Amino acid sequence: MPPARRTRPYIYSDIEIQALLAAALSLPPANALRRWTYHCLFGLIAVAGLRHSEALGLLRADVDLDQGILTIRETKFGKSRLVPLHATTIAVLSDYAARRDAHLGTPRSPYFFVAERGGRLLHQYVHRVFWRLSRQIGLRQEGNREGPRIHDLRHRFAVQTLINWHRAGEDVERELPVLSTFFGHANDRDTYWYLSAAPELMNHAVRRLDKRWEVRS
Repeated sequence: MPPARRTRPYIYSDIEIQALLAAALSLPPANALRRWTYHCLFGLIAVAGLRHSEALGLLRADVDLDQGILTIRETKFGKSRLVPLHATTIAVLSDYAARRDAHLGTPRSPYFFVAERGGRLLHQYVHRVFWRLSRQIGLRQEGNREGPRIHDLRHRFAVQTLINWHRAGEDVERELPVLSTFFGHANDRDTYWYLSAAPELMNHAVRRLDKRWEVRS
C-alpha cells in the first residue's frame, strides 16, 4: 500500500498567533470565563506543541504549576510524557486557573480547561470557535472550513524549534530525537517530516548539505 499523504502544514507567523489570541479575548460575553479558556487553550498548544486532544484532555492534577510541568497521559501510540513550561506560560495558566476557580466556585469537572458551566470542553465546539476566530482575523473565508487548523499550531512549534536550532548552529540531526520525545512521536521518522515543511528549513538543509560536499571534495 502506498504511504498516506500528509496534509501540508500551515506555518503561522507570530503576528497571526498574536491576532488569534487577541481575538479569543474578544469572545462574548465580556464577564464570562469563555474568552480566557480559549485564549489560554490555543496559546498553550502554540507554545508547548501539544496535540489539541492532549490539551483538552489535561486534568487539573496533570498541570503542576509549582514545578512548571505538564503530564500528558496515554495519548497517541499509548505514550505518556512530561512537558516543561516556560515561566511566562506558567504565569498565564496560573491566572487562568484563578479565574476559573473564582468563576465556578466548587469544581464540577476534573479537567483543567472547562466550558462555561464547568463541564468538559467538547472537540466540536472548540473547532467551531477556532473557525470563527480564524475568519475574524482573515485566515479563512466565510463558510470555508479549508485553511489553517488548530493542529497547525503544533506544526508551527516544531518548525520554529528546528529553525532556531539551525540559526544557533546546533547539530539538528543529534537534537531531533529530543524533539521526537518532546512531541510523543512513535519514531524519529515522524519528526524528520518537519524538515520539508517550511522553505527556510529546506534552505538550511541545502546549505548544510553543500558544506558536507565541500569537505568531501
